[in-house]
Amino acid sequence: MPVSVLRFNLAAPDATPAELAARYQAALRMAAYADDHGVTTVQTEEHHGADNNWLPSPFTFAGAVLGATSRLAVTVSAAIGPLHDPLRLAEDIAVLDLLSGGRLMTVAGIGYRREEYDRAGVPWERRGRLQDELLETLLQAWTGERFTYRGRTVRVTPRPVTTPHPLLLVGGSSEASARRAARLGLPFFPSAHLPALETYYKDRLTEYGTEGWVLMPPAETPLLHLSTDPDHTWSAYGHHFLHEARTYAAWQSTDIHSVVRSGATTVDALREEGVYRILTPDECLTQGLDNLVLHPLAGGMPIEEGWRSLRLFTDQVLPGTGG
Repeated sequence: MPVSVLRFNLAAPDATPAELAARYQAALRMAAYADDHGVTTVQTEEHHGADNNWLPSPFTFAGAVLGATSRLAVTVSAAIGPLHDPLRLAEDIAVLDLLSGGRLMTVAGIGYRREEYDRAGVPWERRGRLQDELLETLLQAWTGERFTYRGRTVRVTPRPVTTPHPLLLVGGSSEASARRAARLGLPFFPSAHLPALETYYKDRLTEYGTEGWVLMPPAETPLLHLSTDPDHTWSAYGHHFLHEARTYAAWQSTDIHSVVRSGATTVDALREEGVYRILTPDECLTQGLDNLVLHPLAGGMPIEEGWRSLRLFTDQVLPGTGG
């Protein structure tokens, strides 16, 4: 049975605060509806200072979603590790783990936008060492025992309920990220379908004598929108997907690997490319996808159109997958 994911980044170009409030509240209602209708995961992410209001506080949003639901998992994919205070993040994740009964999964990456580091006053050149420190600190903090942090003895409470610790994966598309995950005995989440990197990670597990596993994205992980008339929906709303695709393209250098990487510059090219797909329920069921990732509010999509897509997904797609 495919994994079903509801994705939110809450980007909305030129939205007013009142419009953004409506979108955030709609996202929570959608998450609660999805939870009641068999969707397995809500996924969110982190970016800072974006002109289109991209969500900068994924753990705050994750907490709201976890409070509005009772079954589905919430994945922060990915948190930009070096931009977080390690002790505070350990506390925040521990509290969310306790509140949700262990339904939070965190993927920690280092990001790819230097301007986010500059904005936060964090040295770009130290991002690898800061990521090491963050991950090591989280693992020590969640034991509840005292440990040495930056030359002083500290302790983090409360302890999370999940043992040995809340689900924490290392994300990335480089050998350095795979090596970091293996050294710490943490699961590895490549940012794209990269079998060679999985092999490298497993070799490093052997080298370090640690244990871990890989959560590899499938070769195809398109972002989906459901419609009874895809031609009309592309014509009316395709520019929302194109906005998000162009935003990603502007952020990503040529050495960045991502399952949502797009080179399209027009709506027609985006449709042809297939990274974003507007499908009828029957078309969706014939795609043979391992991950069904619905993106109902992509790029400022009108809320009512997002609801139409979500209801088609839960009423006509999920039942056909055994969900």
